[in-house]
Amino acid sequence: MDPVVIGIVSIILLIVIFLLRMPVGFTMALVGVVGFSMFVTLDAGMNILARDFFDIFSSYSLTVIPMFTLMGCIASESGMSLRLYDAGYVLFSRFRGGLALATILGCAGFAAINGSTSATAAAMGKVCIPEMKRYKYDDSLATGVVAAAGTLGIMIPPSTIFIVYGILTEQSIGKLFIAGVLPGLLIAVLLMAAIVIMVWRKPELAPAAVGSTFKEKVEALAGVTEMLILFCFVILGLFFGWFSPTQAGGAGVGGAILIGLVTRTLTWPGFVNALKDAVRVTAMVMVIVAGATVFGHFIAVTKIPMMLTDWVGALPLPPMAIMAVVIVIYLIGGCFMDSLALITLTIPVFFPVVLALGLDPIWFGVVIVLVTEMGVITPPVGLNVYVIHGAAGGVPLETIFKGIFPFLIALVIAAAILLAFPQIATFLPSMTRY
Repeated sequence: MDPVVIGIVSIILLIVIFLLRMPVGFTMALVGVVGFSMFVTLDAGMNILARDFFDIFSSYSLTVIPMFTLMGCIASESGMSLRLYDAGYVLFSRFRGGLALATILGCAGFAAINGSTSATAAAMGKVCIPEMKRYKYDDSLATGVVAAAGTLGIMIPPSTIFIVYGILTEQSIGKLFIAGVLPGLLIAVLLMAAIVIMVWRKPELAPAAVGSTFKEKVEALAGVTEMLILFCFVILGLFFGWFSPTQAGGAGVGGAILIGLVTRTLTWPGFVNALKDAVRVTAMVMVIVAGATVFGHFIAVTKIPMMLTDWVGALPLPPMAIMAVVIVIYLIGGCFMDSLALITLTIPVFFPVVLALGLDPIWFGVVIVLVTEMGVITPPVGLNVYVIHGAAGGVPLETIFKGIFPFLIALVIAAAILLAFPQIATFLPSMTRY
């Protein structure tokens, strides 16, 4: 059978197995080793399976994953994200829709220590949605804002998606982290602007502003300070070359522990829970990366990336028009699968195309993360929407999908800005050492 046909059939089979809820890493490894064995030999397939898993789990560069994961878990157990949300409400209480604005700030803060869209949406949804319901916010706004703001989890560094993308494409993880800062802030601002416009057009969506005293605002800043210190310590350390990405993760863990001890918010049971969560998440990500590596070797044998590159190169279209096609594919794919699974599945296919077009791989990573953000809140199967549906307690799916559309428009605007001005993603990385 033709190698390309086998490759296409394998990709379709992989997606079907994903939809059956088989673990992503094991699925990619299984399809990859079976496909590779069909082209070479069974012994070669088993050898590449063992070698890839050993190489991934013994890789020094991958130690960045447990470090940043542990930092996020410790910060979460210390209650930093919740205090940031409370501070955001006090700071924005003078505006109509202040609680929704605070949700954007809270999700941005949680994203800075978490790195996952679904985890950010689930964790913040349990906190923010009941509060907005208590203050009589419209259900569509309350659920839509959390679903949309949860997407910040994979853009604002440290991001698991950037780590995996950097490993699969051999790009600097430090530069990818730095590249996500300005786009992440841009998205947060656009999401907040969407809220302001929504409540201006339809005041009934949110209650009137209540305001807060100067003393309350000053006290609220304490909830922001610790998060800013930790975030700036890690990001500025990467920016100025004080330490490598792996060292930055270790420094972040130390900083999170120190803050938790100083504020007396990190307990021994909480620390143990953070360790358990970090081990579980790290093992999941490492297996996915290892499985993706095996699958990538299989895809390389099928010659699909090379054929796709040649086909794209022959198209009478400018690079940005071709990128538009790639973006649509990612947008559709994001509707049906988790962002990490989508990235690991498609990067071996599309990254050679990007290099052939002469596009900046760091910029491409940011664009793909942004488009994936759009996919996880887009009907018919926006995963974040289903996460919020479970956390919202009885809010119909159609209400949630209705609520996300203004924020989806904001994300589309962000993507257009990023395509028109790639310097937003490349300016800071061009000045960094790592």
